[in-house]
Amino acid sequence: MTEQDLPIDINAGKLLDWLINRRHCIRGWQTNILLIREKINNAIQDMPEHEGITKLLTGTHINYFHCKKIIEILKETEADTKNLFGSYGSQRMKDWQEIVRLYEKDNLYLAEAAQMLIRNINYEVPNFKKQIQKCEQTANELEKKTLDCRKSENTAKTDFGNSCKQLGIPGQKIKRELVGRVGELADIYAKISARVECLAPVVEFYSTFVEFTLGRSRDNDCVPMIQYVIDKGNTTTYEWTYGEAPLSIVEPPLNINLDDEDKVPVGDENTLDLGEPNENAEIDFGDEVNLDEGGEIDWGDIEGEPAGEGAIDFNISLEESGIVVEAAGNEGGTATGDEALTVLDNPKTRKDFIDQLLELQAFLKMRLYELKSDRHQSVLSTSLMQEASPIIQMATADTTQNMLDNVQVILSEILDSRVQHLHSIKHSPRYVDVLAANLEQKLVLVERMATMQKVLKDKQQEARSKGGALKELLEVVIQKTRELQIEIEKDISKKYKNRKVHLTGSISAL
Repeated sequence: MTEQDLPIDINAGKLLDWLINRRHCIRGWQTNILLIREKINNAIQDMPEHEGITKLLTGTHINYFHCKKIIEILKETEADTKNLFGSYGSQRMKDWQEIVRLYEKDNLYLAEAAQMLIRNINYEVPNFKKQIQKCEQTANELEKKTLDCRKSENTAKTDFGNSCKQLGIPGQKIKRELVGRVGELADIYAKISARVECLAPVVEFYSTFVEFTLGRSRDNDCVPMIQYVIDKGNTTTYEWTYGEAPLSIVEPPLNINLDDEDKVPVGDENTLDLGEPNENAEIDFGDEVNLDEGGEIDWGDIEGEPAGEGAIDFNISLEESGIVVEAAGNEGGTATGDEALTVLDNPKTRKDFIDQLLELQAFLKMRLYELKSDRHQSVLSTSLMQEASPIIQMATADTTQNMLDNVQVILSEILDSRVQHLHSIKHSPRYVDVLAANLEQKLVLVERMATMQKVLKDKQQEARSKGGALKELLEVVIQKTRELQIEIEKDISKKYKNRKVHLTGSISAL
């Protein structure tokens, strides 16, 4: 194998140094190339419209090899300016021929081409790839965020639907719907009151047990509120307090501001109309009493004088006697405020009712534990237990469990989350605002997540479009770099008697 058959391998990253070391190019070539670049910029301003020229000027800087191709194209477009001696009279052709001549001096074109090749390999192509990777990474992150927003939206929708289902409202006009559900409390409490009647054996068992163990009198009820509901039902607090039913009931209004709903009339059919105030109006005290004419006030029997028949003993305290004095008509027997509420609706008496249910539950659980233990039989055989009431002696684990189940059913009904919500809505306007705000916040979150998804999708599409455009530019740069590589290899090959020249290194990874 002769030397002519051996290829010349040149590392593309060190191509410029290789050319300078072998004296193909001079070291100060950069200063001379500036004049050529200026002439190229001026020549480009006056170019004919040609598809080939447009393609040459796309995607990379113009180099010597482009200039030679432009001259070949101008030979066609400027053919009419050619004279008999074979020279062209066109200024365009003269400009580009001058550029090529300056390029070939000291092989400036080869040094510039080597620098362009190295810049494309080391900077342009890696930079495009890095930008494309960043766009793809951004698009993937935006897609992940979009999925998270969709998940949050679905979660908020589900939470809103479950909350509305739990409250029994469609969720369109939240405050008005919540207030409208308050009326269901009466039916709920009526059902609970009817079910409480089954607790009569439980109360009797508990009272008997307390009387036997603690010696407490049966007259002092252990669970008075439950006993009252068993006997009287869910009456007003007025009747629970005073022992008699009111002549009329005026329930307190719901002080809930429906600011986002239709305005509710301020007036009420139960509101007393006092009329318009009149500054000149006077109070009619009836006929005047003229003391000068002998009119006297009858103060009744004076202290120290004998009392007549039907005289009132003023030494008796009506409050101590427990007598409630009512005015004439219905005024004194009107239940207002909290007294107009039923015992299961009044927050205070309702709390007592629940506490007593929990008391019964705890008692029955303890009794059930004792009845199931091995020590129970020995305790029953003692003389002390033989003196107990038959209700206590005949209690079994099954009967006690049955009583416990009845108590727990009533507890579960009155402590049901829906009942708790309705009770809080009726007695706490602030609770209505908070509850409505929480539900509305879920709707706001749904809308926000939907908007965020749209924004993220737009950004994702923008990132993918930018990445696609960069890929196209990268392909153009790689193609131009390959073409430049081929031209450089051919040119160097001519300088070495057409030996094969291979540019190696990172250019192979393009």
